[in-house]
Amino acid sequence: MMCAVAMTFIDQTIVSIAAPDIVSELGLSASGMQWVINAYLLSLAAFFALGGRLADLWGPRRVVIAGTVVFVVSSVLCGCVPDDGYALPWLVVFRATQGLGAALLFPAALAVVVAVFPVERRGRALALFFGLTGALTALGPLLGGWLTAWTWRAVFWVNVPVAVVALVLTVLARISDRRRKEPLDVTGALLIVAGMGLSVLGFQQASAWGWDSAWTWLCIAGGLAVLAVFCRYELRQQHPLVDLAVFRSRAFTVDALVLFFAMLAFVPVFFFASVYAQVSLSASPNQAALYLLYFFAGFALASQWGGRILDKQGPRPALRLGCAVGAAGFALWAGKLTDLSMHDQWPYVALAGAGIGFILAPASTEAVNRAIDASYGEVTGITQTVRNYAASVGLAVFGTVLTHTMTDRVTETLRGSDVPPDARPSVARDITEAVTGHADERTPTGGDATATAMREAMPAIRMDFAEANQWVFYGMAIALGIGYFCALRHPGGRAAEATPADAARAQCVTGPSGVRHPWPVRRGPAPPGRPRRTSGPAPLPAPGRAGSGRGRRTRCGRRRARTGRARTPGR
Repeated sequence: MMCAVAMTFIDQTIVSIAAPDIVSELGLSASGMQWVINAYLLSLAAFFALGGRLADLWGPRRVVIAGTVVFVVSSVLCGCVPDDGYALPWLVVFRATQGLGAALLFPAALAVVVAVFPVERRGRALALFFGLTGALTALGPLLGGWLTAWTWRAVFWVNVPVAVVALVLTVLARISDRRRKEPLDVTGALLIVAGMGLSVLGFQQASAWGWDSAWTWLCIAGGLAVLAVFCRYELRQQHPLVDLAVFRSRAFTVDALVLFFAMLAFVPVFFFASVYAQVSLSASPNQAALYLLYFFAGFALASQWGGRILDKQGPRPALRLGCAVGAAGFALWAGKLTDLSMHDQWPYVALAGAGIGFILAPASTEAVNRAIDASYGEVTGITQTVRNYAASVGLAVFGTVLTHTMTDRVTETLRGSDVPPDARPSVARDITEAVTGHADERTPTGGDATATAMREAMPAIRMDFAEANQWVFYGMAIALGIGYFCALRHPGGRAAEATPADAARAQCVTGPSGVRHPWPVRRGPAPPGRPRRTSGPAPLPAPGRAGSGRGRRTRCGRRRARTGRARTPGR
């Protein structure tokens, strides 16, 4: 499962490293390359909820295999893109299908891991899971830089051997494929895909279209409106795509909120820290990847510690500690950005990573433990949707902050150059776009005003970019600070596991009216030959043998006598 999931995580970072070479060889524009990157993230966010539900309905093993096949076939086709006018639509389409495969794969893989371990051991198990996949994610930029030196197409083909290993291990593991005999809510799936897709598209394109563009707000507002319709529709369904009743649990809601604010920083930091290292620190892509390894070193260590805290004390201490440590780490890291020294920054980079590590595994595990009727895939789909939605918002908001701040500072820097005063704003915007797009270590060439100004003022521009990034990293610290106040509202305690096996053993449950029933209340139809009961008195026991003094016990009585909690009369 870790091989399969790591493949999808690596793909989120590895393509950005190869972006300059892809643009150069295929002749893509900067906005076109942004679509190639965003298509994957957009599809991932839109289909996560559907992937989680399919894992419950079809069985996690089948969905893992299907998602892996879709992902690897799409990866091969991305690497085989033709060098002609169809290059851009080709890449966008198959990057989107890559996202679909990842959206099917991740919730199902996590559901398998959750189902294997009992509640008391899940914290450490998922901490190891997230820690290793996070470490493999850190290898994405490093691997991308090495493969790009050969050919940029290899950044897509590298998924093939990883997928083969994942498929072989999945088959050999003989994972039980527990399925639910319930219909798929097709209308709900279409609504959430449309709502998530539209709103995430608006956030992603805000930097290109501008926040004052009608298209930006039309996508965001339209997507949120569709999501509101989706929620109202799901509340009326007997078999919803997403059981919104899980949000009635304050613990689950707090877990989701903390994940949201943590993911505002976690995913965007890959992009902003990598570009900062290449621009302000003059690092190569491989050196930028090593810069991010400090972050993942703290992340991996704190993930293990956070998992143990979850198993022993519940999620609340880990969430509070993670938000506090993360907020302090990002704030201290922001203060050191203008030193332009990787050596001076690494303790704070590791501290920021440790804060995220304390949060991610405990919050995700606790949310899954709150699953209704063991719908692990469905709940994983919800949490991953929240995470990816937050990442899209973070990239859009922090990207806008960086662009505006950088443009203002470069305009001030150009006052001491030979650029005419009336041309400074446009040149400053061009420099900002060139620097914040897909930066690399190469010195800009050409004789136009932008290239000339960048060559002459590059030392000052590096400092301008560092100062602009300070606002971004302070914003990440604020996001984690808000997450801390959300964590204060967590009720504490550990969730009790409610698996189908437990439900089958529980011969007596309490219905809405407080009356015990002789079989578990189900969301779906009652078993054949047995009427569905939702309230009312339990059936009377049949009379026993005359003179036995015991009487025939009900199923409720057998359960209570067997567990030792009560004995039936006459025994």
